[in-house]
Amino acid sequence: MTPVPDSIARSWQLVALSKEVRGKPLARKVADTPVVLFRGADGRIAGLLDRCPHRNFPLSDGRMKDGAVVCPYHGWRFGPDGDCLEVPGGELASGDGARLAASPVAVIERNGGVFVRLKEGQADLPDLGVWGDEDHDHFWWAQGVWRGRALDAIENVLDAFHTNYIHDGIIRRSNRRMPVHLSTNIFETSIEQVIEQPVPDLGWMSRMLEPPRDRSRTRLYAPTTVQARWEGPKGLTLCVSAFFTPVDAGSLRPFARFTTPKGRGPGWLKETAIRLFLNPVVAQDRRALARQLDGIEAFGGPRFIQGPGDLLGARVARLYQGQALEPGVEGPFTRTL
Repeated sequence: MTPVPDSIARSWQLVALSKEVRGKPLARKVADTPVVLFRGADGRIAGLLDRCPHRNFPLSDGRMKDGAVVCPYHGWRFGPDGDCLEVPGGELASGDGARLAASPVAVIERNGGVFVRLKEGQADLPDLGVWGDEDHDHFWWAQGVWRGRALDAIENVLDAFHTNYIHDGIIRRSNRRMPVHLSTNIFETSIEQVIEQPVPDLGWMSRMLEPPRDRSRTRLYAPTTVQARWEGPKGLTLCVSAFFTPVDAGSLRPFARFTTPKGRGPGWLKETAIRLFLNPVVAQDRRALARQLDGIEAFGGPRFIQGPGDLLGARVARLYQGQALEPGVEGPFTRTL
C-alpha cells in the first residue's frame, strides 16, 4: 500500500484532545511514527518520539516524575525538550543531557486540541475562522482510530454525491433528488466546493435538525483539515472543523470540532442533539471507508476513475501529497442531489 506522504510529517496533525493528556504519558501514532505526549512541570504539553534512545523501549509505558517522563526499562528520565535528566545508578557528566537525549517533537495546543509536526514545514495551522470564536458554542468529538485511508476520508467528506446512497433517507434521498448549483473555488493550498440550494435536503435528519439553509461551503486546507460551513438567511448556522490524521497507510484518527452560534438553545442541548442525530451517519461513513480499503487491498492498490460528479477531480489527492494548485473558479454547474 502507498505509504503516508511526506507532506503529513511536515504539517500540523491533530493527535489528541488537551483533556486526554493528564498525569500519565499518552501514546499516539501519526504517519507511521509513534509519539508520546505529556505535561511538563509548567503544565504545557510536550512531545517526544516514543522511543527511549537507550534501548528503544516505548517511553509511553513509563510514568511521570517532576514534569519529565521516566522510561520503565532502566529509569532514564527525559524532560519536555528531550534532554536526559537522570540515569539511575550513574552520574551524568557535562554534555550528557544532550548526548543521551530523546528526540523532541514540535507541539502546539490550540482550542483544546494537541497538534504535532514531525518535521520542519508548516509554520502554523491554517486560519479556520470561527472554530475558536468565543461568541459561538463549541464542542469536540474524537472518533478513535478508523480503518481506512485518510485521503479517502477527506474525499468522502468533500463528496456530496455519496450522501444520497450511503446516508439514504438520513441526509438526502436516492429516489428523490433536487437541483443544486455547484461551484469550485481553487486556491494554491486549498480547494472549496460551494453548494447553493433553494430548499433543505430531503433526509429526515436534515429536515428535523437544520435551520433554513441557502448554501454550504466545504473547504480542504492541505493536507488533512476540512472545514464545512452551513449558511442560512441570517448567516452561519453550523461549522464543522474536521481533522483527518493518518495513523499509518491503512488507518486514521478523525476529530471534529462543532461550532454553532450562541442563542440557538443551550450549548449542551445542541451538542446532545448533534451527537444523537449524527451517530448513524458517522457509523455509515466509518463502515464505507473500511469497505473501500477492503477493495483497494483486494485488487493491489487504488484505481479511481473520475465521473461527472467529481468536480474536484484529482486535485484533492495533489493537495494531500503537498502539491500546489493553480488558483481559479469553476462553475456554477447544475446537478441534482
